Amino acid sequence: MNIAIIGLGIIGGSFCKALKKHTKHHVIGINRTPGVAREALAQGAVDEIGDAQSLGKADVVFLCMYPQACVDYIRENGSKIKKGAIVTDSSGIKSAICPQLKELSQKHGFVFVGSHPMAGKEKNGFEASEAQLYEGASFIITPCGADDRHVEALAELARSIGFGQIKLSTPEEHDRMIAFTSQLPHVLACAYVMSPSCPNHKGFSAGSYRDVSRVANINSRLWSELFLENREPLTEELDIFAENIRKIADAVKQNDRQKLENLLEQGHKVKEMLGE
Repeated sequence: MNIAIIGLGIIGGSFCKALKKHTKHHVIGINRTPGVAREALAQGAVDEIGDAQSLGKADVVFLCMYPQACVDYIRENGSKIKKGAIVTDSSGIKSAICPQLKELSQKHGFVFVGSHPMAGKEKNGFEASEAQLYEGASFIITPCGADDRHVEALAELARSIGFGQIKLSTPEEHDRMIAFTSQLPHVLACAYVMSPSCPNHKGFSAGSYRDVSRVANINSRLWSELFLENREPLTEELDIFAENIRKIADAVKQNDRQKLENLLEQGHKVKEMLGE
């Protein structure tokens, strides 16, 4: 197949490298910055550098851009996409963009299937991409009305490049769960390192500091868009988290050992129940 990857950052670049490592598909790299596309070609991550006109020969198109940028790109170039081609995004939010992309697919004759690769690093850009990024990771698919044949075709492509689990979801369920599993930890990490104690952590810190603070090395432009586009589910999670923090803080302030122990034990039992 001809597969077009639009946006050669860490996500798009890793798709390119994984496809070249694991499959025989022809990979077309499309990127706003020509120098990045040339580097991808030089590294053998893509077979050719494309542009919007290349969409006419692509069987599958991956949109690896900021959420609204995906919509804007298809709104501008949707007419160039081959009829019947599968178009998928890689965005961390779905409810805000999937209806728009589905509508555009109906207008232009391609098949939209939403997706979200649950993998990444605290680094960004093509230089941070790697062929093994997706190995064993979860690949979430939001069918958005696409038929089983196209959903399974995308799922099989994901499996072929190393994804270990395919998870089907609605846009609403996706956004609700991502608010908890991804967005809330990024909020926590940023809030944590804002402490005036953080600059002096070296020599006093080990695994706990590293684990909690890792994702604070954040792409603020991307994540602010993700947070605001998913503000209702994220706000709900933030309210729950703030309430739990308040309970623990009150127990500490009140020197209430039993109350504090009970609260900490609740967290321990959740992890124990999950087998983690």
